[in-house]
Amino acid sequence: VQLQASGGGLVQPGGSLRLSCAVSGSKFTINAMGWYRQAPGKQRELVAGISSGGSTNYADSVKGRFTISRDNAKKTVYLQMNSLKAEDTAVYYCYADIPTIRYWGQGTLVTVSS
Repeated sequence: VQLQASGGGLVQPGGSLRLSCAVSGSKFTINAMGWYRQAPGKQRELVAGISSGGSTNYADSVKGRFTISRDNAKKTVYLQMNSLKAEDTAVYYCYADIPTIRYWGQGTLVTVSS
């Protein structure tokens, strides 16, 4: 099983980015999917998660700015990030529970800076 994350980069404060994470190499059911992030010198934290049925949860720090979604046919999870702040700078890791084992993507760097 492989998770391929993409979409990171450098963006100015107030800007937007869209992360994608595609699952390959598995024919089993994908349950929850989501994103964590890890900033320099900090612990990894949950950003957003989405169940197979579409229920979502968000960290308080990103509510109202980030939106998680998934395309089950494409086995892909997305993270639309708007109104980005400097404190959103981190490596973002996607995950997928297939069906009860958690698999991780390789991480994609998001840098918010002017």
